[in-house]
Amino acid sequence: MVTEDSALRDTLDVETLSFEDGAPRAGADRELVHSALRLFEVLKAFRRDRPRMTLSEVAEHTGLTRASARRFLLTLVHAGYAETDGKRFALTPRLLELGHAVMASSSVWDVARPVLAGLSERLGESCYGAVLDGVEVLYVLHIPSARHLINVDLRVGSRTPAYCSSVGRVLLAGLTPAAAERLIAASRPEPRTPNTITDKAALLAAIDQARAQGWAIVDEELELGLRSLSVPLRGRSGVTVGALNVCGPTSRVSLEELRTQFLGELLEASAVIQAALE
Repeated sequence: MVTEDSALRDTLDVETLSFEDGAPRAGADRELVHSALRLFEVLKAFRRDRPRMTLSEVAEHTGLTRASARRFLLTLVHAGYAETDGKRFALTPRLLELGHAVMASSSVWDVARPVLAGLSERLGESCYGAVLDGVEVLYVLHIPSARHLINVDLRVGSRTPAYCSSVGRVLLAGLTPAAAERLIAASRPEPRTPNTITDKAALLAAIDQARAQGWAIVDEELELGLRSLSVPLRGRSGVTVGALNVCGPTSRVSLEELRTQFLGELLEASAVIQAALE
């Protein structure tokens, strides 16, 4: 039986643990399990361009000592979330169970999926749902185009830099200007293409523009031959909880189409999802 006393013991100290602009308040640090935070850094070190790494490589990418990296890697292997051939380590598909559990508990993306599926059918292009994860964008929903054999190579779990993607700019615009400025300051903008904006003042101006107009278009900044449009997805409180995106190759999608036909459809899809959450 859950008593009043036990319920109180299970209640978090909101004043201590509450977050502001993505950062914990003073005093929250003593409540954190720092070894768990380092374990997450080990997990995030594995990426599409480096799916298998040696102990030394993991230590280098995480800033951990070899001894610490070894303990975390062996813990993941013991739990079944990683595997090793004796020299290199790689994550296993068992990690997908955690992702599926998160997605299954997220009513926002449950509601968004059929809406984006209908949108993709009408527009004939791939649609995505994404969230902000630090200075990166994490794609959590993907509806591939059924009309085209060749689709944009972004899948659920893919990450892109926030500074050069339309989803990133919309999500950064959902933060306070001060919080967005801190994340841009923490970024290392590099020219992914000749069109990529890397000047931090120009990036903040682009984020301000996305905040003012309620949408963002990125034209061949993330990848040559790729254009994308994104709008914010807001939760019950009106706070931005994600972004909706439609993208396609420049050979099929013009800037004029994005600003006219695609923008109206995407804004309507966002409104439908938000209304369903209220």
